[in-house]
Amino acid sequence: MTAERQHGKCGRTQKFPKIAADKVATTMICDYLRMVGMNADDPHQIEDIMARELKKVANEEMHAAHAMQAIADALPALGIVAAVLGVIKTMASIDQPPTVLGSMIGGALVGTFLGILLAYGLMGPMAARLKGVVEEECKFYEVIRAVLVAHLHGNAPQVAVEAGRKTAPSHSMPTFQELEAALQELQIA
Repeated sequence: MTAERQHGKCGRTQKFPKIAADKVATTMICDYLRMVGMNADDPHQIEDIMARELKKVANEEMHAAHAMQAIADALPALGIVAAVLGVIKTMASIDQPPTVLGSMIGGALVGTFLGILLAYGLMGPMAARLKGVVEEECKFYEVIRAVLVAHLHGNAPQVAVEAGRKTAPSHSMPTFQELEAALQELQIA
């Protein structure tokens, strides 16, 4: 292997730096092309294996989002516990004047407020955003799967790429003309 290839300076990695930088994508592409090279030519079987692998990757990547959502779900209850403890502390000081008791009750309510604020204002939205990021990444891998499977079914490269384009989320899907222009630009470069 030349030093140029070892350092990632071959032409293909420069043309596709995002794919080259994505370990899951490059591993997936290389693994399935290797399987094809080993005469695993049943496209339905390979498609099934790829679908199971992508489901596994999605489940693994969702662990952080699920953990954050679990914390968000627990925070209001912790706020209530803080309020109850504050009320108990206030009740222990029931012989104090109303200004002191009012301050203690206010402190107890801050626990409830803080639990709700952190749950619905911070942790819940962060968990939802993290889940969205993971789902978006999984859609990228689904596009790669669609292209590889279409290729395994014996379709021409242009048809395989079109199958991938159709799999992309609507907000990210290039038009047919945009895809054609990008492909022609790659052929020129």
